[in-house]
Amino acid sequence: MDINITPSPLFGKINAIGSKSDIHRLLICSAFADKKTEIRSFFCSDDINATLNCLKALGAKAEISDGKCVVTPIKKVAEYPVFDCMESGTTLRFLLPVACAVCEKASFSGRGRLPARPIEELMSAIESGGVSFSGKKLPFESEGKLNHGRFLLPGNVSSQYVSGLLTALCLVEGKSEIILTSPLESSSYVDMTLSTLKLFGAEITAESGKYTIYGNGGFTSPETVTADGDWSNALFFMVAAAIKGKVEINGLSLSSAQGDKAATEILRRSGANIEVKENSIIISKGDLRTFDTDISQIPDMLPALAVLAAFAKGTSEFSGGRRLRTKESDRIASTVELLTALGGKAAETEDGIKVFGNGELAGGTANGANDHRIVMAAAAAATACKKNVIIKGAQAINKSYPTFFSDFNKLGGITNVI
Repeated sequence: MDINITPSPLFGKINAIGSKSDIHRLLICSAFADKKTEIRSFFCSDDINATLNCLKALGAKAEISDGKCVVTPIKKVAEYPVFDCMESGTTLRFLLPVACAVCEKASFSGRGRLPARPIEELMSAIESGGVSFSGKKLPFESEGKLNHGRFLLPGNVSSQYVSGLLTALCLVEGKSEIILTSPLESSSYVDMTLSTLKLFGAEITAESGKYTIYGNGGFTSPETVTADGDWSNALFFMVAAAIKGKVEINGLSLSSAQGDKAATEILRRSGANIEVKENSIIISKGDLRTFDTDISQIPDMLPALAVLAAFAKGTSEFSGGRRLRTKESDRIASTVELLTALGGKAAETEDGIKVFGNGELAGGTANGANDHRIVMAAAAAATACKKNVIIKGAQAINKSYPTFFSDFNKLGGITNVI
């Protein structure tokens, strides 16, 4: 699907969708709980459907209606489940160790760039716990159950390694330890995991570079939970408003464990006007200025922040994003390509990019790069470009935010599918 966007500033109010990151975690814990769990502010996307389908393959059930998902936990684990993780790195990295904790044998597959995304260090840690694999890249099979014990993991490749293994070890009887062999990046995502696990009754202690898990084979359902509003996806509307417009987003909490709530302070630093209310954020156009940002803890924010920087005058630098090379696209390269295609100027660095902003973007044709965040960044930019923007492969939004363009149009965006 290709989309033609006519420049038009965004004005109005929208509700934040349920956080994809939070919903993944809530679904997995619910599937291994002692009774049904109702998840409110539930939002479906391709990645969430991948996790749902894998949990159903294990034996869980889910009923979705009216923004809620009721999960019936697994009574008996399937003997040989087959997991199609689609293109979801979260699904694979969370459910690989979880499946190994409860299944004697399982099969895993994926598509797109997922088979090339890093997984070997997590597999090695799982192997140290008594599991073997038929290969090191998707597709492969696992054999043997994960035992409790001491596990070594890098902290600078993917926080999802830590989150997945933490969850799995809660399902294994006995005391286990996870020791990080390098500093943890995207630490807020592990904080989110710890918060969810403890909500479901897990006993875990965390100290610098070490987690101790007292596994008891399952979770205790809180019965009803509400997913956080999604800061990561709200950011694209925030950036569009900061460039040219005014948007109020309801359902975002500053007490959230999501690292991307840092958007408010970063946008303030860039010159945007930010008003924080009890349960909403109001963003409006300001006098934009350059801003440098270390994105090691907030890597998903790069495409949107790079667009914002292009509308400031001067050079902004984003560093600490080495892991972005292995996302749905090489997100460092695809962000530079996006800005260049729209008439801006940017350059790759070793672990990020430099944006040479001149206060405007011309418009043109952008490649969505099969990356939901590149597509949404292009749409945010299009609201203030001089001429129309055509986004190739705009269906990539289905990965995290299928209704993005519906919300975009509600705010005054002008789109046409071509």
